[in-house]
Amino acid sequence: MDGTLLEKMRTELRGPVIGPDDEEYGRARTVYNAMIDKKPAAVVECRDTADVMAAVDFFRENGLEPAVRGGGHSGPGLGLRDGAVTLDLSPLHGVRVDPATQTAQADGGATLGDLDHATHAFGLATPAGIMSTTGVGGLTLGGGHGYLTRKYGLSVDNLVSADVVLADGSFVAANPSEHADLFWALRGGGGNFGVVTSFDFELHPVDTVGVAITVWPLELFQDVMRWYRDFLPQAPADLYGFFASLTVPPGPPFPEEIHGQKMCGVVWCSTADPESLGETLSVVNEPGPPAFHFTSPMPYPALQSMFDALLPAGLQWYWRGDFFDRITDEAVDVHASFAEKLPTGLSTMHLYPVDGAAGRVGSDETAWAYRDARWSGVIAGIDPDPANAPALRDWAVSYWEALHPYSMGGGYVNFLGTGESQDRVRATYRGHHDRLAEIKRSYDPHNLFHANQNIEPAPPH
Repeated sequence: MDGTLLEKMRTELRGPVIGPDDEEYGRARTVYNAMIDKKPAAVVECRDTADVMAAVDFFRENGLEPAVRGGGHSGPGLGLRDGAVTLDLSPLHGVRVDPATQTAQADGGATLGDLDHATHAFGLATPAGIMSTTGVGGLTLGGGHGYLTRKYGLSVDNLVSADVVLADGSFVAANPSEHADLFWALRGGGGNFGVVTSFDFELHPVDTVGVAITVWPLELFQDVMRWYRDFLPQAPADLYGFFASLTVPPGPPFPEEIHGQKMCGVVWCSTADPESLGETLSVVNEPGPPAFHFTSPMPYPALQSMFDALLPAGLQWYWRGDFFDRITDEAVDVHASFAEKLPTGLSTMHLYPVDGAAGRVGSDETAWAYRDARWSGVIAGIDPDPANAPALRDWAVSYWEALHPYSMGGGYVNFLGTGESQDRVRATYRGHHDRLAEIKRSYDPHNLFHANQNIEPAPPH
């Protein structure tokens, strides 16, 4: 971008416009995943919805390519693109709670920490992720699952309205009675349809939850995973537990004698009486004695932020994901094999339950196309050292290729990695893809918003 255009943008927008020669450029182009090293032509830090509207108009009228950044947690770094202009929503991070209607309005740049802090003051919460540093916007637009999903559904199942700036610079509210087709598409269709400047969520009574962490020696891996696949789906919806392959972190609550050991485990959350979780999980000995088992009541925001210090911004990440409706014995063997090959201490595999309340929503009610899935899986190679990036990628891709034949064919859009094909995007949306492409043509016919896992507009009739 030439200096004249950069200066013109600065005069027309309220928020800072940061170019490559500015002192703040290094900070402004930094995202959570340090493996992403992109150099945008500029970063626009929008101050309000009017600023977003003006920015979109400017991009369109001047032939600029936008990339939208919310919380900056995107694994493939979709908020940054070489030569594009990043529309950064992070200054818009307010949350307003209405305790009378049990709803919350979260701005497009808010994080889960912002949302949880605001709602917890009223003893309320909505399903959203497992880390407080995750952005509300990207998580929700992809569907959004987390600790409360078996009880209260996906994030999109609790979305009641969204404010959206469209590709033509106009502003609309999308909800069941206004722009219902756009509202349908936003609930799982990613950032393809516009810039969402605020999200309105239904909230639920959630205050102190029961939390447990159980880890078993790696030699019990197959027995534990087979037990888990049978136990959790028949457990009450109040109980959530995601399965993990991990290297035990060198710190509390884990005892020193198991630090650094490769193990498998489950992180549990219960929305029932927190004191009853110990009795509920008395069955954890069934697949074999755990190396460590910890239970405690915990304020919900404390659970949401429990992994923040372990996985701070600035690490190298490479991930791949898939949906699963069953965990076959053959898949268990694949998981066990790659658990032994964890390439670094932070690398992991998680299986997140998406059954329960999420599975009771009709398959055509939202753009999320896998209501028949039971787990959303992610394979994540993670390490602070850039020199290990190739090893992280090789392990994750090899693992995914070995496991994919036992999947449902598509993955959670937020777990798609860099360079995923259009076939993978289509598999993510199954039979909904063509409907999404039609809606894309209605709201963004020239594909202005394509710096995402892109759904191309359907051709004109």
